[in-house]
Amino acid sequence: MSILIVTGIEGASNCAAAVAAQLDMKVEVASGRKAALAALRHQEFAVVVVDETMAECDPAAAEAIWEHSALAIPLQINFALSGAVRLTREIRAALHRRDREQNLARRAATAVIETELKSTLAGLLLHSQLALNDSEMSPLAAEKMRVVADLAGSLRQQLSAPQMARSESAA
Repeated sequence: MSILIVTGIEGASNCAAAVAAQLDMKVEVASGRKAALAALRHQEFAVVVVDETMAECDPAAAEAIWEHSALAIPLQINFALSGAVRLTREIRAALHRRDREQNLARRAATAVIETELKSTLAGLLLHSQLALNDSEMSPLAAEKMRVVADLAGSLRQQLSAPQMARSESAA
């Protein structure tokens, strides 16, 4: 992961070096729109920091940078008022916030998938049991249907086992 800082102020490289040392991340500095867009074409960044004065003076440039930032976290900082310490704190907070959001999204996606699987399995078990109760089914078909029912039951137990472990650890 790396960070792109877009600013034209003097001393930006010193600020970038301090941020890189504090966050243990690679930090690149782009002095303007063209340099920033070139960097964004060549590499993906975790965070893109744009100097607030540059964004206010040239909103189209800032917008173009945000559009080409892909999944990078966009930050706008006034470098005239903020030093490396504040910039580091803002970047760290943004990265932690993104990690929390990604974890929440993973948990939500896992819950949705788990619910859909359980619903499908319940239907599969119900219909296989109903089919097994059919007296007109051939012995060969009945044996195959028992295998399907057993496999579905086994899968249901496997899906329920992690949920039981989670509910026990939460208690």
